[in-house]
Amino acid sequence: MTASKRQQLEPRAKKSFRFYNDDSKKYFVDGLPEIPYDLGEMYSGTIPVDKSDPSRSFFFVFEPTIGEPVDEVTIWFNGGPGCSSLEAFLQENGRFIWSWGMYRAQENAYTWVNLTNVLWVEYPIGLGFSEGAVTATSEEETAQDFLGFFKNFQEIFGISKFKIYVTGESYAGRYVPYVSAAMLDSKDTDHFDVKGALMYDPVIGQYEYQQQTIPIVPFVEEHSLFFNFNETFMDYLKSAHEYCGYANYTDYFLTYPPTAVQPPLDGGFNNVTGPGVDNCDLWNLVYEEAYRPNPCFNVYEISSMCPLLFDPLGFPSDIQYTWPGSGGIYFNRTDVKKAMHAPLNVSWSECGGPVFKGDGGVYGVGDLSLDPIQKILPKVIEATNRVVVGNGDYDMEILTKGTLLAIQNMTWNGKFGFQEEPSTPTDIKLPDLQYGQVIIDSGLVDANGDGFDGPGGQGIMGIHHYERGLMFVETYQSGHMQPQFQPRSSYRHMQWLLGRIEEL
Repeated sequence: MTASKRQQLEPRAKKSFRFYNDDSKKYFVDGLPEIPYDLGEMYSGTIPVDKSDPSRSFFFVFEPTIGEPVDEVTIWFNGGPGCSSLEAFLQENGRFIWSWGMYRAQENAYTWVNLTNVLWVEYPIGLGFSEGAVTATSEEETAQDFLGFFKNFQEIFGISKFKIYVTGESYAGRYVPYVSAAMLDSKDTDHFDVKGALMYDPVIGQYEYQQQTIPIVPFVEEHSLFFNFNETFMDYLKSAHEYCGYANYTDYFLTYPPTAVQPPLDGGFNNVTGPGVDNCDLWNLVYEEAYRPNPCFNVYEISSMCPLLFDPLGFPSDIQYTWPGSGGIYFNRTDVKKAMHAPLNVSWSECGGPVFKGDGGVYGVGDLSLDPIQKILPKVIEATNRVVVGNGDYDMEILTKGTLLAIQNMTWNGKFGFQEEPSTPTDIKLPDLQYGQVIIDSGLVDANGDGFDGPGGQGIMGIHHYERGLMFVETYQSGHMQPQFQPRSSYRHMQWLLGRIEEL
């Protein structure tokens, strides 16, 4: 994709819009406040799970592709549980981005809408504008809710026999495989023809242990300059990492191929005490201590420093903050709600809930379902042979080595874990369409040159590995929200998922 080949915004003539019809026209978005661009073809609003019961509905945003028409829909979920997919729509992979520190929205050169039709859904019911009684206690139940909504969505927009790709990040590492598996189980390829799935920084294993606590000390050591911990605290972390058994755990289990099945880790694992060690809950120790040298610490992108950046969604990190005079949280504004056909009576925030009933389950959020690696994720991999699981190196919420530990505890397509260690460099050759011209205009490079990229693009921005239907990607210099922090890498991942390319 070069600047000359970049997709341009389509003139706004409704008669040329593929999905505009008598049923869908009430969802058409004419414009959005403070986004002074032609939105092209865009729809949003609520659609019920069951047409006979409008009290339970999902809120969605649908942006058809800018390029040549494709018979496919890519679904996106954010995580939480209880966080809105409107965050990704506005700040990650939609046609426009209005991210942290940005004065106003701008066109997103690496939007996934360049490639495919994208559907963002506030899922499950109980968050954002998705209203109704919260009754689910499992991923299986919320997935059935989604299938009801999605079938109704397709009928409204005249969609049938499309390829379906299910994607998301964080706790959506549980949503994505369970929804995909429900679609596969339906045997209805007219509506649910799943062809692949993608999960960034995903909750797929025992995340509080495998994906957070066990690998946290090596993570801090690797990125020590971002944390700037004093010598006494670092010595404690290193001692506790050994005493609590985490060093032995990773040495034994994080091998290629894996040595053995990892034991279940439940209550009490982090409560071991001994000489000089009185707390094995090391992830939380690191989290709390990180705010001491850096009051603006961001668990989702550890390279962030003060000041807190303006965020139109009021959620630049775990510190929820809206700059005075900013006009309030964007999706909670009445003018924005009206423009998007959203319920005016709902007070919107990026993360809320609850979305499950009660506080049961391993993680105390009411979700009683098994971790995806135990059964559901292998099922999706084996059915599609096109699943991406990725992690950003600067993410402390879900650690890269933790995600690899989870993968090395999973059996799929006849074998246990990866047989070889991921090591293939990911060479991103896409040009800088975001900041390249700014760099040239600033006189930092020759106006006739290729910017700092040079002719080779961005360069090596991670590693990847493919075995038996599963593609693992590790993205350098990326936090939790990979399309936000490394959009070129994320765009490349999507090209592979959709089958536009066969090699990363």
